[in-house]
Amino acid sequence: MDFQHYLARRPPDYADTIALGRCLRAMVEAGLDRLPLPGSGDTLERFQRLAEVGAHDLGLCKLFEGHTDALAIIKQLGGTPTPGSTWGMWAAELPQARVKVSPAGHMVALSGRKALCTGAAVLSHALLTAWDADDQQQLVAVALDQPGVIVTEQGWQAVGMAATGSVEVLFDNAEAQAIGDPGDYLRRPGFWHGGIGIAACWYGAARQIAESLRQHCAQQENPHALAHLGATDSALQGAADVLRFSALHIDAQPEADAELLARRARAVVEQCAEHVMREVGRALGAGPFCQDRHLARLSTDLPVFLRQSQAERDLAALGRQVASQPGEVWAL
Repeated sequence: MDFQHYLARRPPDYADTIALGRCLRAMVEAGLDRLPLPGSGDTLERFQRLAEVGAHDLGLCKLFEGHTDALAIIKQLGGTPTPGSTWGMWAAELPQARVKVSPAGHMVALSGRKALCTGAAVLSHALLTAWDADDQQQLVAVALDQPGVIVTEQGWQAVGMAATGSVEVLFDNAEAQAIGDPGDYLRRPGFWHGGIGIAACWYGAARQIAESLRQHCAQQENPHALAHLGATDSALQGAADVLRFSALHIDAQPEADAELLARRARAVVEQCAEHVMREVGRALGAGPFCQDRHLARLSTDLPVFLRQSQAERDLAALGRQVASQPGEVWAL
């Protein structure tokens, strides 16, 4: 069964983390998590699938993107994921929540607190960043059904993206497996490929929000609404073109440094999503947000999901890279 048929059979309204976990497990069992790897020649298909799940439900998309990203990372770094497992990808680093690994080696023990652990209560495994004795970042894989892993109910009071259950997890001498060498998580080209995958999720949600305006304009002629639709269309078309170009570039040069490519794509798609939400809200007024639950959920969840971008900090990093480029950077 393909993505669209599968998602069409499920109402886009998941009450809680348990419901999201059930759906993710069902997708894994149906083989729908077997996305092409970034740089494999079908990166656009990977982005399209992520966008489709984003259009369906952003809570599910957050779990699905993390799971498929973890699978890709494990394969890129020479590991083999457990068949039928469901994975979180937990890389948030907060000052008050740090996980330590000891000793150095293939099998390690984890101790400490990890914040923003999406889906922790319903996943079987997690891939997370931790820190060794030399203060180097080490990626580790951990099974969550062991005594040394405690999933709390702390650290998550969100309204938008509430169902993802991105809580804090405590590790007390939990057994884990080192994936790659220290620093490999950020060094590999796939790190930036995954960042563009998140932008594809944003794009899918923005496209679905815009669909409400397109249907409204198809049913009744209103010059102001049509102007908003025109502005929405131009923003979405630009973001779609950037994602397509990014996929082609990744497939053509899978080992190349993709930081500039990713920062540009994420900035374009983020600005597009914010523009779409503004235009649709101004065109439609409050009614659809009160009467269309799918639209209301997406419009509540997307601003939270977008904050995986660090806003002006990311734009400053992009500007720094552009300023350091030799010669012309915007030629057609």
